[in-house]
Amino acid sequence: MIAMVVGIGLLLGLPLMFTAWWWVDDLAHQDLDQRLKRVSSELIDQEVAGREGPASIDSAPFRLLLPANGRLELQYPAAPGETDRTEIGSPIGDSTVSESVSLGDAGAITMEIPLSQVRSNQWTAVGVVALVLTMSVAAGTAVAAFTAKRLADPLEELAERASSMAQGDFHSAWKAHGIVELDRVSSALEVANREIALRLEREGEIVGEVSHQLRSRLTAIQLRLDELSLHDDANVVTEAEAAHEQVERLNRELDELISVSRDSAVVPKGPIPVQSAIDPLVRDFTDSFAQEGRSLAVTYAGDTTAWSTPSRLREAVSVLIDNALRHGDGDTLVDVAELSGAGMLRVSVSDEGSGVPDELVPHIFRRGYSTGGSSGVGLSLARALIEADGGRLDLAARRPATFTIVVPTGESGPLSGPRERPVGAAREPR
Repeated sequence: MIAMVVGIGLLLGLPLMFTAWWWVDDLAHQDLDQRLKRVSSELIDQEVAGREGPASIDSAPFRLLLPANGRLELQYPAAPGETDRTEIGSPIGDSTVSESVSLGDAGAITMEIPLSQVRSNQWTAVGVVALVLTMSVAAGTAVAAFTAKRLADPLEELAERASSMAQGDFHSAWKAHGIVELDRVSSALEVANREIALRLEREGEIVGEVSHQLRSRLTAIQLRLDELSLHDDANVVTEAEAAHEQVERLNRELDELISVSRDSAVVPKGPIPVQSAIDPLVRDFTDSFAQEGRSLAVTYAGDTTAWSTPSRLREAVSVLIDNALRHGDGDTLVDVAELSGAGMLRVSVSDEGSGVPDELVPHIFRRGYSTGGSSGVGLSLARALIEADGGRLDLAARRPATFTIVVPTGESGPLSGPRERPVGAAREPR
């Protein structure tokens, strides 16, 4: 706004200064012209009265018609080829501004004033215009600053409140600022705030109910497995103990996930060995892949520790492996490698299927979107879990489908900057 005020001031002020300069000069010439007309009239009156020639001219009326510091020159024809001159006023030694009037055979008259006098008036006019322009720009700047402050302060408060809302504060009041547009935005955010708070409360209740139901069922399964562990058949006992171990692990992961869902500020407490989180998943899915005539393998390269929450990482990798089993084809590979020099660890899951169709790429991470009859929550949940630990989950290649998880290897916080390969711009493998 200030730049606009200054720009408009210059666009209007410079032409006004030029106009003022030209106007003062024109006024000076017009004034001389008017005075010369009156001098001419006076000369005619004196000729009618019988005064002819320089000696008989009464110069007193002409002195009254002279401007300040001006000079008047009367020219009369004398002998053939000669001209008499009568000068009224002091000589001007500097440049002058003059006007002349021809009297035909009777001669001519010239009136002049110092150029410095006209220049002084011109600079005075330009100064007045510049002063008015400066005052206008100053007033416009003050108005712009006041208006900007009146808009900026409410916008900053609104941004801080929206930031608090994004961090989970749904109880602070939304203020009205007296600006219709901002108040409409604030009102809309307040409605969204209440709706989100209500939904989170309902989801919290559902999580509590689901966890209670799951714990009850898991407890019942554990009791049955305890009974089976007393069976006479050694193979039954072995399978019962393996199943009991899976139930115990499921209980621990359930506790961790519920804790995370109740406290969104939970952060990884330290580096974890990724191999210990992924190897059990691979073992759990190996039989399912074998039943489909496919294989599942995992490779490790470099340091495989990451600053992540074990349950979040396991759940995200589990979603990717399950998707490869359901929607992919051929052998599936889980590749874990340290990104040297970047302080990050990459976990890639790829298969040998036909990949992700181009038209589906922009939508696969959208919550609730599915083309295979599933709930459409898996990839969205997996990305949310990884990003909660400061990592990223992206589609690295479309054909064959390759999903990549990148997580920090140290307590460096969330990855910053734009994604290297957004989902909508995944590259074809070379």
